[in-house]
Amino acid sequence: MSYHSSRATALCTLRHHLPTCCFLAVLVAFLLPSAPAAAQEATAPTWQIGIKLKTLVNGHTSYEFGNPLPPYQQPLSRLEFPVDSVWAGLAIKKQFSRFSVGAEFLTTVADQESGSFKDTDWGDNLNPTRVTTRGAADTRLEPSYQVGVDLAVQVADLLRLPSQFDLQPVIGYRWQQLSLVAHDGVQTDYTAAGTASSVHLPGDLVSFEQNWHQYFAGLRLGYAWQDLPAWLHRLKAQTQLDWGHLEGDNRDNHLLRAGRISTMETSGDAWHASLGLQVGLTERLDLGIEADYLKLASTGTYTQRDAGSVASWSNGVKAWSEQIGLLLTVGYRY
Repeated sequence: MSYHSSRATALCTLRHHLPTCCFLAVLVAFLLPSAPAAAQEATAPTWQIGIKLKTLVNGHTSYEFGNPLPPYQQPLSRLEFPVDSVWAGLAIKKQFSRFSVGAEFLTTVADQESGSFKDTDWGDNLNPTRVTTRGAADTRLEPSYQVGVDLAVQVADLLRLPSQFDLQPVIGYRWQQLSLVAHDGVQTDYTAAGTASSVHLPGDLVSFEQNWHQYFAGLRLGYAWQDLPAWLHRLKAQTQLDWGHLEGDNRDNHLLRAGRISTMETSGDAWHASLGLQVGLTERLDLGIEADYLKLASTGTYTQRDAGSVASWSNGVKAWSEQIGLLLTVGYRY
């Protein structure tokens, strides 16, 4: 068995057994000894609910595919969709002495212009490295969604760390759906002789929907300052690092080419890191600021439906995304 097939089998197994892992983690959490009395007092079972505002900056979701026929150039075509945008939603968390369960839901704030779409082709079979077409257009982000759930287990006391530290293995799931429309663009074609001709393309050009599914595991580390001034109720820093198995699917409708629809099924890796600070404004009210980074990379199969014909191939098929998020959270404990 090849390395790639072995890796794919392992990742598929991880995905299918994640619910079982979640159940076992909860069971282990209950079987582990309770946190010491001081820790129990600080982390007594409680609900937390928060209103979140998230801004994505310098982000994109992209895909490309190679030529299924000789000379098999990679890439043959690449499309890059910007995702700079503002999101809002809710987060809820149940905190116990040993473990916590959290969930969040975010959606985009109305339709937004998210940046400049790019479409590049390498269509010269005699010179596969030559760019034959470049397209650019404005991009509209239509209603899009993010959902996340996680389970974390506190182990800092088991490792005899100082009481102000949190150390929590965490597992979970994230889903993101991005709906984008490229519109009002310019396409430039380049000949082998080096001349170029451009055409303006008004209206909606490409309708694109990307779904990302992440099944992740990682580590969460926190530090709570003590001996605070009377006006400051809590001050805590927290960071999280996680890796996940990634599955993606997308649908691309070229609106100027009636009947031309392409889809893609991919799998790969998701890397995520975050760093945040939580400030206790009152006994129950918190203010949180956070920055996070998400990198997604996947390969798979591309299927093109055009005028009744269907073709699928995997040569040079890639989908990837990079997102930097800045978050502001107002939370309430009860």
